Amino acid sequence: MKNISETEDIKIPSNVKIAIKGRIVEVEGPRGKLQRDLHHVNVDLKLLKTKKGDLVHIVVWHGNRKQVACLRTIKSCILNLIKGVTQGFLYKMRLVYAHFPINCIITDGHSVEIRNFLGEKIVRRVNMLDGVKISESSAQKDELILQGNDINNVSQSAASIKNSCLVRHKDIRKFLDGIYVSEKTVIEQLPEA
Repeated sequence: MKNISETEDIKIPSNVKIAIKGRIVEVEGPRGKLQRDLHHVNVDLKLLKTKKGDLVHIVVWHGNRKQVACLRTIKSCILNLIKGVTQGFLYKMRLVYAHFPINCIITDGHSVEIRNFLGEKIVRRVNMLDGVKISESSAQKDELILQGNDINNVSQSAASIKNSCLVRHKDIRKFLDGIYVSEKTVIEQLPEA
């Protein structure tokens, strides 16, 4: 059954500016500027000014079940942009090994070289995506820290590191070596209201 319209509203924080042109959303905040192209989804995006504050109003007209489901996805995308420019995203990854210690060398904060994985001589190089910085943790041994404003780039960089160290031709229940995401958090915590 199709409804005439389905709507979602997003409240914009006071320290964030949002510009919508077509279906391109630009979000600017204290940590920087992010842009997302939402042309692939058939929704209406509008900026509304109300007494309680500014809102992003998202509408799907005459949508079926799948089109209405995209409404919440678009809302989550915009909320992630707002969270990125206000708090930033931080992923922690742990190096896990049983016998051969994995050696990670970070070059200029934008790429990492992984050596001695399962005793292999091959050197794995993984470049970080735009806006993602990688560093070694000073508090914890064998821990990498990835941080950036765009959740897509931070999580994809973490996935690229994880996928570069997959165990092949062995029983993965026994050989649990690899680099795994241990924590997903934000860089700057917001003060409690």
